[in-house]
Amino acid sequence: MRFLHTADWHIGKHLNGFDLLADQQAVFEQIEKIAKEKQVDVVVIAGDLYDRGIPSEAAVRQLNAELGQLNLTDHFPILAISGNHDSATRLGTGASWFVQTGLYLNTDIDNAFQPVTIGNTEFFLLPFFGIQVVRNYFGDDTIRDVNTAMARIVDEMQEHFTPGKHHVLVAHFFAAGSQHTADSETLIEVGGLSAVATTTLAPFDYVALGHLHNRDALHDDRVRYSGSPMKFSVSEVNQEKGVWIVDTDPFKAEWVPLAPVHGIHLLKGRFADLIADHDQHPKDDFYDIELTDHERIPDVLNKLREHYPKIVSLHRTHAARQIDTNHAKVRQKQSPTDLLADFYQQTMGIELTDTQRKWANDALMAVNNKEDR
Repeated sequence: MRFLHTADWHIGKHLNGFDLLADQQAVFEQIEKIAKEKQVDVVVIAGDLYDRGIPSEAAVRQLNAELGQLNLTDHFPILAISGNHDSATRLGTGASWFVQTGLYLNTDIDNAFQPVTIGNTEFFLLPFFGIQVVRNYFGDDTIRDVNTAMARIVDEMQEHFTPGKHHVLVAHFFAAGSQHTADSETLIEVGGLSAVATTTLAPFDYVALGHLHNRDALHDDRVRYSGSPMKFSVSEVNQEKGVWIVDTDPFKAEWVPLAPVHGIHLLKGRFADLIADHDQHPKDDFYDIELTDHERIPDVLNKLREHYPKIVSLHRTHAARQIDTNHAKVRQKQSPTDLLADFYQQTMGIELTDTQRKWANDALMAVNNKEDR
């Protein structure tokens, strides 16, 4: 058995307002090409097919077309689950008849314990779940956290293991020992679902995980994240994206990189230098820019976008020198003591003590008394 392990497609995702559907389609075409070249038996998608519970019509059309291309045109069986970004109910619409074409889409824990058998391998499809869902399924209120929940789930799955076959778990959660490294990765902590101990997953020959976008977030030969197929935030700028090609017998996991359609770059420098050097950087890529100028530059974002159209973040090393007119108006209404307190806090970084305020008030009163004479 050879399968392709991918996850976290997040179809419909925007990067700080920029639509990524075209890039996502181009990355999908790379995944499809790899599946064909590697002659995989199955494509596994471990959750977060959509970026939001109520995806846009364009996102729905695109995912439907991509799944249809893999399943109906290329004739790959697909094993997929819902993730925490998906609406299980919406994503699962039609799942009962999708199986007729080899598209196994599980969004309900009730269906997680009967494996999908393909060749010599049994796949258990465990969608994203909350602790209460597991309590309800087993009728057991003593299930208190993710590890007791997963222990019950794995025990139940083992009851359905067929001797002599390989067993693969497809799931979407935060595994203990993995590192949270990206802005776009939302930790699963609702209802006590925080981290699954990898030792609990030992009965499986392989665990295909989704949720964290960095494949290096966890280092375990048999428990792996595929990561997202493309970069979805500035914090993912140094991550290599790709898919796993997994053979079950003999076991082997091969990493196959995916080429970014449009890169994300971190630029730092003076405004004038960034403008002068713009020809050195691809115009259609995404940019996080840090300005080192001290002075205020009017309409700086729009000026930079003339040369770097896809700026996803702009920040400054130093606070711009500019007059806060509203603050100035407030200062006009402040008492001399309040002005002193404000100046002291800005220069010293601490507030005036009550004793210091008393000294200031006494000194001011003395000055006023002299002037009145």
